[in-house]
Amino acid sequence: MTDNEQRTELVGSNVSFSIARVAPAVVVVVISGRDVGEHGDRPLRALDNLLSEGSFELFVDARNTTGASIDVSNVWASWLRRHRDELHRIHMLTASRYVQITADFVRRFADLGDSMLLYTDAAAFDEQLRAATRRPA
Repeated sequence: MTDNEQRTELVGSNVSFSIARVAPAVVVVVISGRDVGEHGDRPLRALDNLLSEGSFELFVDARNTTGASIDVSNVWASWLRRHRDELHRIHMLTASRYVQITADFVRRFADLGDSMLLYTDAAAFDEQLRAATRRPA
């Protein structure tokens, strides 16, 4: 993490988000809990604000996520589809089979193909994140 790191924290009764630009071209979203939409579009607005400052590689750490509602999944898929040309690559770590299936749906619905990588191995995800933060901007 850098001294000038930009971070947004959203804490709710069902789900919490931490959204941070951890390097010039790397943004990490950590999601904990079950996302039923209690934060509305605030997570996506935070990402829009970061995109306005330049494109990035997106890492979504959902290892502590128990799921998302269908409506929330659709909203995320639509946002990713709209911004897929601005995102260098999308990496998503899932811990449960249910979240993995949901993430795969989002990847297909947003037509992301190979630009969205899904991980079930936390060590592999963490290593990709470390490597991304070390790359020159």
